[in-house]
Amino acid sequence: MDYISGLTWQTSIKDIADILIVSYLIYRLILLIRGTRAVQLLKGIFLLVITWALSTWLNLYTLKWLMNQVFTFGLMTVLIIFQPELRRALEQLGRGKLFTRVSAEDEDVHHRINEVIKSVNYLSRRKIGALIVFERGTGLVDYIESGIKLASSLSSELLINVFIPNTPLHDGAVIIRGNQLMAAGCYLPLSENPFISKELGTRHRAGIGVTEVSDAISVIVSEETGQVSLSLNGQIVRDIKEESLISKLFDELRPQFRKLGSKQSKWNWVRWKRKEGDGRG
Repeated sequence: MDYISGLTWQTSIKDIADILIVSYLIYRLILLIRGTRAVQLLKGIFLLVITWALSTWLNLYTLKWLMNQVFTFGLMTVLIIFQPELRRALEQLGRGKLFTRVSAEDEDVHHRINEVIKSVNYLSRRKIGALIVFERGTGLVDYIESGIKLASSLSSELLINVFIPNTPLHDGAVIIRGNQLMAAGCYLPLSENPFISKELGTRHRAGIGVTEVSDAISVIVSEETGQVSLSLNGQIVRDIKEESLISKLFDELRPQFRKLGSKQSKWNWVRWKRKEGDGRG
């Protein structure tokens, strides 16, 4: 009550400005770490804070002591864990780009799937191995940085050329973000699932592995058989047919399509392909 009774218009404006500035800084921080693994790390830190609060409230001495030890070295741990994000923030601050507006991700799912399907059909018929990864909510920045950055507009011609044998970028994965091919020749984590068929090689294990550590979707073309496989949530569907692949990609890349039902999703795709032209060649 003393604070409210002592308020003047000058202090009110100052407090409002203070809150707005802090809120904006938090908002910019969220935009900075969005699309990186820092989001998952922040969730882990938040869980530790909740555990520490509960141990204090319930007087769980052993757990409280353990949490205190964790937080003793917490600052150094945070600096180590968030080193890539902190470096990126300092670089943007030095270039004066920290507060620039972040462009929205292109949501043209029709174009994205059309280009990928055309390239997959071409590569499959010629038994050219390929690994195509769609980035979704979980950022794949670390894996993008392991390859050759392209940040090019997505096209079937570019995808085909990347995977042509004996070219510099054919050995590795391409990562797609929105309607951009972000990088090629990327190294992905191999799946450690012991139940994966022994017939599957490194390309398939990498395609499964990236979906185990993120919510990404991977499309794999076998070099030996030309079969197309789809991996999601650590699972793989081998020799998937084109119609099923299109339907699943629509369902996963455009969640609102689920409300229309699979038949309506396919009909939208067919109508769009008729408008744009099949383009398989």
